[in-house]
Amino acid sequence: MNNKFLKNIIFLLFVNLLIKPFWILGIDVAVQNLVGDSSYGLYLAISQFSYLFYIILDLGLTNFNNRNIAQNNQLLSKHFVGISQAKIFLTILYFIVIFIIGWIIGYRGEQLKLLAIVGFNQVLLSFILYVRSNISALLLFKTDSMLSVLDRILMILICSFFLWSGFIPKENFNIYSYIYSQTVSYVITLVIAIAIVLKHTGKLTIRINIPFVIMIIKKSLPYALLVLLMSFYNRLEPVLIERLLPEDIAASQAGIYARAWRLFDAGNNISYLFSVILLPLFAAIIKEKEDLQGLVKQSFSIMLSMTCIIGVLCIFYSHDFMEIMYPGQNNDEPSTILKILMGSFVSVSVTYIFGTLLTANGNLKHLNIVASCGVVINITLNFLFIPHFQAIGAAFTSLCVQFVTCVIQFFIAKKLFNLKLGTLFWLRLLAFLVLISLTTYLSTTLTLKWYTSFGIATAVCILIAFITKMLNYNEIKDLMCSSIKNIKK
Repeated sequence: MNNKFLKNIIFLLFVNLLIKPFWILGIDVAVQNLVGDSSYGLYLAISQFSYLFYIILDLGLTNFNNRNIAQNNQLLSKHFVGISQAKIFLTILYFIVIFIIGWIIGYRGEQLKLLAIVGFNQVLLSFILYVRSNISALLLFKTDSMLSVLDRILMILICSFFLWSGFIPKENFNIYSYIYSQTVSYVITLVIAIAIVLKHTGKLTIRINIPFVIMIIKKSLPYALLVLLMSFYNRLEPVLIERLLPEDIAASQAGIYARAWRLFDAGNNISYLFSVILLPLFAAIIKEKEDLQGLVKQSFSIMLSMTCIIGVLCIFYSHDFMEIMYPGQNNDEPSTILKILMGSFVSVSVTYIFGTLLTANGNLKHLNIVASCGVVINITLNFLFIPHFQAIGAAFTSLCVQFVTCVIQFFIAKKLFNLKLGTLFWLRLLAFLVLISLTTYLSTTLTLKWYTSFGIATAVCILIAFITKMLNYNEIKDLMCSSIKNIKK
């Protein structure tokens, strides 16, 4: 095993598990506490709306470029110009789409101003990811690892200066200070990334190559449709909360939803890393026509163990988490939302297993059908629940949508790959769920500080996972070693 490569993998995992959660649970929380639920809620709704159409900025170009340049380094100069031109055209299309749809759904004045700035940040992020795809394709893994976290580090430094240095009065900090700190961080990161790529391109010949652009976009459309549909049913709730509720409570309800959604999002970052590891593994096994049963069962068991423990702990300690993150506020509603979203978290994490398996097998048609169903269910239930139950209704919609899409993907994969997990697996899972739920409930009755009880519950739940054989040390080690070997290939 290449020690240098292994160090890069470990570093990537480290920065994703440390820097990004710190940004979400540290800086992001502090900003919302300072600017208030209404201001942050409006920002979240606009930000999620702009992200719904993020795929327009990429259309799969980044993935296409990464594979192509990795195999043909000599094409870097030609493709860097051609794809950059394509992304400029897509940027224009992106702004046209978000402003037209934004206007149709009622965005005016301040909302359109926020949309312009947040949309520009999405464009910068899209270009950063594209430029980084060239760097990773050149096997500059250490450089790419640093760039992957540079924007977050810069944002943490800038926001920390505003929030805690004392040089600037906190009352001068508003949501625009937060958004502009992102803009500055993205610009600096993009400039550095482009400078690195230009060192390897040699002389650039700038010319418009329309056939080349059209060819790439055509190849990317099925993937782009999938990402667009998944973005809709994964991120639509804050947008609809802000649009469907009366003006006097809309933004504040979106902000209340954001308090609980933040932990849901942080957990998803961890689950997503698992899918990144699994994709090359599944692809390699499918290509070699080897048996998938063992790997699917193994990864499913690990994912369920990890997410169910996190979910159950967050359900029973939801109010304590909200109190420590948002002290002095009424956290009854956010804690209820968090309990519901933890069910969504488990469902989303499971889709990272079976959705990744179907992606590796090229079943984009199946995934697009499932995603389309998810969008229809999401919009229908949100229009029914949000007007009556507000942010809690949106959380319940998320739970329903994620559970349904998770189950459908499971059965599609089960049928296509003839998966057989066995009765014993389901019995072990049931025993595991009952035991960790009972353990966590009993821990809340202890006359100890909540974080002490939480620590005891966490340790016992992990032990239960090994006792019930939902987790196996050797299987985890083998999975990690196999993933590293396949990523190297």
